[in-house]
Amino acid sequence: MLVIVTGCAIITQHYASHQGRPIVRALVKTAPAPGLTLETVPDPTPGPGEVVIRVRATSICGTDGHIYRWDDWAQSRIRLPRIIGHEMCGEVVAVGSGVTLVGVGDYVAAESHLTCGRCFQCRTGQAHVCKDYRILGVDVDGSYADYVKLPEGVLWKTPRELPPEFACVQEPLGNAVDAALAESLAGRTVLITGCGPTGLLSIAVARVSGASAIIAVDVSDYRLGLAKQLGASLTLNATQDSEKTMEAALLDLTGGEGVDAALEMSGHPSALHQAFRSVKNGGRVTLFGIPTGSVSFDLPNEIIFKGIRVYGVTGRRLFSTWYRLAGLFKAGLNIKPIITHTFPMTEFAKGFDLIQTGQCGKVVLFPGQG
Repeated sequence: MLVIVTGCAIITQHYASHQGRPIVRALVKTAPAPGLTLETVPDPTPGPGEVVIRVRATSICGTDGHIYRWDDWAQSRIRLPRIIGHEMCGEVVAVGSGVTLVGVGDYVAAESHLTCGRCFQCRTGQAHVCKDYRILGVDVDGSYADYVKLPEGVLWKTPRELPPEFACVQEPLGNAVDAALAESLAGRTVLITGCGPTGLLSIAVARVSGASAIIAVDVSDYRLGLAKQLGASLTLNATQDSEKTMEAALLDLTGGEGVDAALEMSGHPSALHQAFRSVKNGGRVTLFGIPTGSVSFDLPNEIIFKGIRVYGVTGRRLFSTWYRLAGLFKAGLNIKPIITHTFPMTEFAKGFDLIQTGQCGKVVLFPGQG
């Protein structure tokens, strides 16, 4: 029986037995319009080197929001139909021939970038910037499903003590680790502009990594409240505090020097300029947020004469970042305040409505519920 959910209307569900497992339900982008459809899909079977995973939890990413809204980027990138979703964890239920890295019953998360293994970057230890990568839930069917099939090489064994709602966000957490720890933050002051989920995760990473002071800037008091819970020393609202007020607060906290590091996580032009203005001479700026258009800079005064080091961050380093974030969990990394809402997968529309409003941290869906 077909199960359909479009937009915000949820229609009845039906379960049936198929090869000892429930019929597979998935959220599918079926039409070139806003919304998703919850329907039954073929039961995945692993080929050589592949693994089938029962998805325990899968979180909503901003990329999924683009696809849900069917904006210009989604229209140019997504080929229909497509099961979306790429932040996940689950249990291995079947393995194909030749699989040696994981076994049935293993608890795993997944790297969402499926790299080619052939290009210059892949062959020289830079697979995170592979020239021919595919993305789970964008170029291949993803994790908004009861079961997903993946190559064994993208799987990451995860300790059982890490709850599914935490385990599924290890992929975006890796972005925060690379952004925050491009250089050491121990004993350093850091400015984080943009307190969306990755910005919030960066605050948690900076705190456990020994940052001496963390200044968080956003336009949402709700998210600035989460930033405080995660260890921000000072929060500033860019719509309520003037540029002079924010500059004075930053200088006061840093003894008149400016911050050692600025992490720009929003992509907003004013936040980009604030990051470069606020960092001290000889400091560093990490850029993760994506502007919607071109941005002009005063290169001599904002970058060159200040001797600033600039890092562009995309994805995670494969797999060194995953090992590093595992160590951060052992060191006491706290991401609990970031997981603000959880829903059964059947109630996905509630989650997407929340991320549109910004009144949330990370939203997690549970395929096995509902």
